[in-house]
Amino acid sequence: MCRLLGYAAAGANTSLKAVLGESAVDEFRELSEIHNDGWGVGLLSKPVEPPYTRDGGAPAPETGVQLYKSTLAARYDSMFDEFASAPSRGALWHLRLASSNLPLIIENQQPFYANGLTFIHNGDISDDNGVNIVNNRSYPVNQGAFLATGGQSDSAIFFSVILEFIGFGFALDEAVAQAVRQLRQTYPKSSYNCMIQSQDQFIALCAAGREVTSPRIVEIYDRYGRGEQAHDYRVLRYRALDGSAVDSRGAGKGGVVVASSGFGQSEDDGWTRLHNDQMIVASNRTGKFRVRSI
Repeated sequence: MCRLLGYAAAGANTSLKAVLGESAVDEFRELSEIHNDGWGVGLLSKPVEPPYTRDGGAPAPETGVQLYKSTLAARYDSMFDEFASAPSRGALWHLRLASSNLPLIIENQQPFYANGLTFIHNGDISDDNGVNIVNNRSYPVNQGAFLATGGQSDSAIFFSVILEFIGFGFALDEAVAQAVRQLRQTYPKSSYNCMIQSQDQFIALCAAGREVTSPRIVEIYDRYGRGEQAHDYRVLRYRALDGSAVDSRGAGKGGVVVASSGFGQSEDDGWTRLHNDQMIVASNRTGKFRVRSI
C-alpha cells in the first residue's frame, strides 16, 4: 500500500523538482507522514562521461543507474532532497506503507532492481481471508526470478512473474500485462498498480482489483486527518512533461510523468486519469508515449 511516481523524459536529464515544481514535490514527500515505512528511488541518467570510454576499468556506461532505498520515512531522510534535485531521463519514486504485516527490512524496500529493470508496486496481493501470496506455498513461483529481485514480499513475487514472462520472450509492456493476468487467476481482487523502467522504456499500469478504497486505508488516512485524500487512493494520473496536449488516444510526446493520488493533480494543470486496466508505454529516449489496455 504505497505511493508511486515515475517519469520518462525526452532523452535529456531533468530532475523531479523540474518535472513537478518544488511545492508539488514537497506535497508528495509529505505523504510519507502516512506512507512512513521507508522509501526509495531509481534514476536513469545520461552520464557526463562519454559512453564506452576506457579509463582503466570497465568501459563507461551508456546509461547511468542510481538506486537508493531506506527504511526511514522520506520526510525524515535528508537524501530525499538530494535525489529530487538530481537530473535523470527516467525515474521511479516509491513511498511505502507495508502491507499484510510484511517486515520493515531493507530487502523489501522498493524499487527492486534486476536484469536492468527497476520496479515499484502499490498493492497487497492477498486472498479473501487476508493470507498474503508470500504465505501461499502452493503458488508456483520461479525461484530463480524471485531470488533475482532481492526481495521477500508480494511485490517481489509480482516482479518475478514479470521477469519470467520477459524470459519467455514477451516485450516489457506485454510481460507486465501477462503477469497481471496470471496473478488475477488466483488473486482477482488485489491491486497491481505498478511502474517499471528499462534503459529504453517506462511503463506505468493502473490495475486495481477494487477501485473503491478499502475501509482499512480510509481508517489510516482518517487517523492522520487526511481522510479526504483516500477516496481516489487507487487512481493514477499522467501529464505530458512539455505541457503539450495529450491526443484523444492518450498519446503524446516530449515525455510523461505518472503518479498516484495524494497531491495536486488538476485537469487545469494537464493531468489526465489513467483508467483501470490501462498502461502508459513511454520511451525515455524520445519522450513519446501512448496508452494501451491490458
